[in-house]
Amino acid sequence: MNSNSFEFIQFSLDAKVLAFGSFKTKAGRMSPYFFNAGDFNDGARLGALGEFYANALLASQIEFDMLFGPAYKGITLAATTAVALAKKDKNVPFAYNRKEVKDHGEGGTLVGAKLQGKVVIIDDVISAGTSVRESVEMIKKAGAQPCAVLIALDRMERSGDAVNVGEFSAVQAVKEEFGIPVIAIANLQDLLDFLQSTADTHLQQNLVAVQTYRNTYGIR
Repeated sequence: MNSNSFEFIQFSLDAKVLAFGSFKTKAGRMSPYFFNAGDFNDGARLGALGEFYANALLASQIEFDMLFGPAYKGITLAATTAVALAKKDKNVPFAYNRKEVKDHGEGGTLVGAKLQGKVVIIDDVISAGTSVRESVEMIKKAGAQPCAVLIALDRMERSGDAVNVGEFSAVQAVKEEFGIPVIAIANLQDLLDFLQSTADTHLQQNLVAVQTYRNTYGIR
């Protein structure tokens, strides 16, 4: 686990964005942890989050020209990442979409810089891949090239529900369908490594539950 991933997990815990317990996922599974990027909801947290995104993107060494944030969560994430990149002497434009077509002013669904060159799609997580699929279509339609997807957390969890477990995760499906890499600030293995290495005995108590969950639903 790299330092950016480790610090991000600690930051998410401190911000209460990452929590342990018993949580029912959208797929109907009972998960021992919960991650909600919507709780990065003040200036300090959002600024720090942008730094983590920027660090992960630069560390990937992927060549890119601009950022794209799919509505709605991706809009703020793309903006704060662009600010963080500018502070690191990598000033790039960003764009986002609105879900409702605007028939006045600039019109259309796209806002911000013109989509061109190599575009990184930024979101919080990939669940079903729907947001990525829509983003790829918009980017290609504009004549640009989607070159990567950047997310906060890769759950490394196979698709399906509590009974029917698929073979691949949503992240793997995106890689396969679009042939582009998915960069995550941290993933489930990083979380397990964190729990194994932490000196906080209270946090360590969650290790067995998270490992069991991964053994049941995690990618192989």
